Amino acid sequence: MQSSSSESGADFEQLKKRWTALVKHFKDDPRVARLLNTRLGRYLSSHSFVALTALMFCAMAAVPVGLFVTFAVVTMMISAVGFVFCEAFLLFVGGLALLWVLSGIALFAIVASAVVNVLHVTTFSLLNRYYPHLTKKGVIEGEKTECETSTEKDSKAN
Repeated sequence: MQSSSSESGADFEQLKKRWTALVKHFKDDPRVARLLNTRLGRYLSSHSFVALTALMFCAMAAVPVGLFVTFAVVTMMISAVGFVFCEAFLLFVGGLALLWVLSGIALFAIVASAVVNVLHVTTFSLLNRYYPHLTKKGVIEGEKTECETSTEKDSKAN
């Protein structure tokens, strides 16, 4: 059981290092840094639930909006041939359908973001409660921080 726990701790640390490196790579990108320095970027950085909801909504809304634009272009081409009255009706029906689809996607994005955030908080609370040896204020238990080792060197030198 102990070896399994130490292996999971090592795996957890390796995953944490890779994730930290990936996030650092994205934050070091000048385009991302420029976006995060805007007012909207600072707001979304401090409100992760809103950022996740907006990201999920934009990603899921791309297909219905694309289909609607295609539908509108085809409808306008048909109207050029002579179906003017049909175009207005079909665009109205298509617009209502798009409105309902986007409303459903927005609701789904909010619910999914809430579920993901609850899972995130629950997972890390359980990890901190049942595996406290993995992290202790961001430091692996048993390892010393740079600050601790430098103060020990200073005290030995005196």
